Amino acid sequence: MFWRKQASHFDLDDAEQRQAKIKELRAALGPLSACGEKYCNEACLVRYLEARNWNVDKSRKMLEESLKWRAARRPEDIRWPDVSVEAETGKMYRAPFTDREGRTVIVMRPAKQNTSSHEGQLQYLTYTLENAALNLPQGQDKMVWLIDFTGWTLAHRSPFKTSRESISTVQNHYPERLSAAFMFNPPKIFEASFKVLKVLIDPKSAQKLNFVYKENEESMKTMYNHIDPEVLPVEFGGKNNVVYNHEDYSKLMTKDDIKTASFWAADVNHVINVDSVPEVKPQPSLIVAKAS
Repeated sequence: MFWRKQASHFDLDDAEQRQAKIKELRAALGPLSACGEKYCNEACLVRYLEARNWNVDKSRKMLEESLKWRAARRPEDIRWPDVSVEAETGKMYRAPFTDREGRTVIVMRPAKQNTSSHEGQLQYLTYTLENAALNLPQGQDKMVWLIDFTGWTLAHRSPFKTSRESISTVQNHYPERLSAAFMFNPPKIFEASFKVLKVLIDPKSAQKLNFVYKENEESMKTMYNHIDPEVLPVEFGGKNNVVYNHEDYSKLMTKDDIKTASFWAADVNHVINVDSVPEVKPQPSLIVAKAS
């Protein structure tokens, strides 16, 4: 008589079962490059497992695609001089404040789009995501997006190809990195465009998107529950009177490039000397200057 072993039910809260899945995924990946080993730490494996509901085979396939993508795009090698032109208007940057849990906040302002370069925009998105992840505090894996649609019109709309690849990059190669996204004051015309793009967004991520309107008190409360209005800039309905300053942000990113190089370098002795970079004066906001 042949006996069929009954499949055991996976319990997400069972630490032993979770570790077994992590160990299984690590073994399934096989030998990795030095960069691959560094990227595929336990927290990374957990994110890919969570993205595929702890199905090891699906998680392996997703992670292998990301490793191929990273080998081709080399996100760890992108440096500020490669992307600074994309940042000149402050269309996307790591905020000087965090959410209430200490998570990194990325500010995006689509109306400040300043280039038409498909590759340039994707490279800057990748650079910003890598930088945001590098600056997450210990124990935090997720970040918050604050997307300001003030002044946005159809003229600012990115080509569908760029939007599609941007969504693919975020979903497929930075899974489980988004805690919440706040779409601030989107015009009606954007809501119509968003319906087209929404089909590209997986349902799990779509649930994290919040439409917030300055004149709608209830929607503002949703954002305030995540970000303290004391640190939120005035333009987002907060009390922090700050503006983006490209020169200060450039100095910060130049210093962060050293952290990036140190993190990924096999031999830290070959990393740029930190003393060669201009010192940035400590201030309440590292990347913004007080509005005059």
